[in-house]
Amino acid sequence: MPITAQATSAPKSGSKNPALAIVSLAMGGFGIGVTEFTMMGLLREMEQGLNISTPEAGNLISAYALGVVVGAPLLAAVGAKLPRKHLALGLMLFFSLANLTSFIAPDYGSMLVSRFASGLPHGAFFGVAAVIAASLVAPTRRGWAISMVMAGLTVSNVVGVPVATWVGQSYGWRLLFLLVGAIGLLTLGMLWKFVPFEKAHPDASIRRELGALKRIQVWLAILIGIVGFGGFFATYTYIAHTMTSVAGIPSTLLPLVVALYGLGMVVGNIVGGRIADKSVMGTICRVLPGIAVALVVYAVAVHWPWSAFVMVFVVGAAGSMLVPALQTRLLDASPDAPSLASSLNHAALNVANALGAFLGGVVIAWGWGYIAPALVGAALAVLGLGVAVISGLLERRRPLAT
Repeated sequence: MPITAQATSAPKSGSKNPALAIVSLAMGGFGIGVTEFTMMGLLREMEQGLNISTPEAGNLISAYALGVVVGAPLLAAVGAKLPRKHLALGLMLFFSLANLTSFIAPDYGSMLVSRFASGLPHGAFFGVAAVIAASLVAPTRRGWAISMVMAGLTVSNVVGVPVATWVGQSYGWRLLFLLVGAIGLLTLGMLWKFVPFEKAHPDASIRRELGALKRIQVWLAILIGIVGFGGFFATYTYIAHTMTSVAGIPSTLLPLVVALYGLGMVVGNIVGGRIADKSVMGTICRVLPGIAVALVVYAVAVHWPWSAFVMVFVVGAAGSMLVPALQTRLLDASPDAPSLASSLNHAALNVANALGAFLGGVVIAWGWGYIAPALVGAALAVLGLGVAVISGLLERRRPLAT
């Protein structure tokens, strides 16, 4: 069932330049990607700066992820009655200020609180940004528009994260948060200028948004994201150890490995958006087995440096192809509560991050080696496909959003 006019329609007359509006939304995703992923490259500097242990530094990353999971449904529901442009502006202002508080946080406790706060607007922003982007284009281009918003997150891994890591290592790790705060303020200006204003839906309410949680298809889409995408993170979390210990790649080349992974994510996101416009569930049911195959091949190819480089790109592309289709599926499954449903995708992906990292760590602790997380990831992708098949069968019996 196509998503209703409340969430998506043909381009509005007030949208003079949909491309610039989508670029503005993507810029917010770029800033979010920089703060989320650069933290991993500056852990050692933060440990020294805050005089904390490695596990405590890891808790700063976990605090951000927890903020995403909590904030995605909460802020999307609370902001249901606001015009979407105003909600996006409020969330980006929240994000910018929270990162600036990380810049001045004097100790570990305050830094932990500020990182949790920084994660709160993450999922809700992507949720409302996806709805706005989808509303700016024809229904047949929803997947493309959503993938362009997500492109900000994927491009950050290729450009923003390496630059921010270099700045943090060279001139002080706290500058990361000042840089992200500046990107957030730039995004605010772009959103104000280029995103068209549209009145909130007259029936919008917290209760209406929370109604999305009553739908089995919404939960199945979330479960596809958690299980199916968990394999992506099971591999990515331990990629540095795998490249150096198994492929024999020098640690000095790890930035190239990360860049290849990020480039694959950019390509996969664009391709995923295009094919999602043709068939959302068809894309999900084709990409998940593709992820499983890619991870199995990766587990074999990683024993040689050059094939390892190739498969790093392939795995990054295969995993990110799933995101636009999942985002669109959630919009379709709950057209009368699009902001909350869309934001739940990012909560699901952060749960997938935690799940994948945990299961990958378990098999490594069992002594199965650094290629084992990729095989765990392949199994998770197959399980995700099983959930998608169940979702499709239920849809035949009962159409979406009914």
